[in-house]
Amino acid sequence: MRWEDFRTSSNVEDRRGMGIGGAGGLGIGTIVVLGLISWALGIDPRILIGGAEMIAGGGSGYQQQQGRQGAPQDEAGRFAAAILGNTEDVWKTVLPQQVNRQYREPKLVLFSGATRSGCGGAQSAMGPFYCPLDQTVYIDLSFFEEMQRRFRAGGDFAYAYVLAHEVGHHVENLLGILPRVQERQQEVGATERNQLSVRVELMADCLAGVWAHHSNQRWQSLEQGDIEEAIRAAEAIGDDRLQKQGQGRVVPDSFTHGSSEQRMRWLTTGLKSGQVQSCDTFRAARL
Repeated sequence: MRWEDFRTSSNVEDRRGMGIGGAGGLGIGTIVVLGLISWALGIDPRILIGGAEMIAGGGSGYQQQQGRQGAPQDEAGRFAAAILGNTEDVWKTVLPQQVNRQYREPKLVLFSGATRSGCGGAQSAMGPFYCPLDQTVYIDLSFFEEMQRRFRAGGDFAYAYVLAHEVGHHVENLLGILPRVQERQQEVGATERNQLSVRVELMADCLAGVWAHHSNQRWQSLEQGDIEEAIRAAEAIGDDRLQKQGQGRVVPDSFTHGSSEQRMRWLTTGLKSGQVQSCDTFRAARL
């Protein structure tokens, strides 16, 4: 992927190397174990880790952190800032043109180990996530190494897809989708909550594809093999594959992100169409 010439975003805060910030009294070993359990069972790790923090009496154990502002100097940090900058340049044009909404740029926090987010504690074991309360994407960049080591799903465009997926959640938030889904999830049982989560995640996959479509159209950013990298990544992190690896069986009712086939298909839908409207998983007859 040709990312070196992308404009780097100024909306980056680098908290790496600041320590875990008093992570609610939980040891890093406990955090890792809870992350593995949630991965195997298809449960959002923030639920398990947050619950454990409350039990440990550490819900307020974090201290507010303020990291370095602006584009980092190391290659991994510059990559993340460049991808964020490119998503900004794409969405500030595409969103008004296609859905008549202005694009407000999200923030990106880089951290190592643990930090604090507007949605509570952020742990490396959670993987990258978007917090709608502070409109910020959080990521420990060691996740990219984990993608390569654990899932054999490395490559610049695969990593860019991960970041663009989280920015896709920000787009959903700007469109008012996330608040409506979260409100509905308070009213329904576990199975339907999971189904709503799957629709949100698959839409974010598709929106990541929409970004890549327009980025390539304007900057010729994709190189041979890039799309295959992203599709391999989407396949590797499907709920069915993760559950099969973790517990030896697949429990569709516990899916929160979608199957490998679904994630690949919705990413491809966005890549091919370049249209936000094509990503409406809530009206789709087939997920």
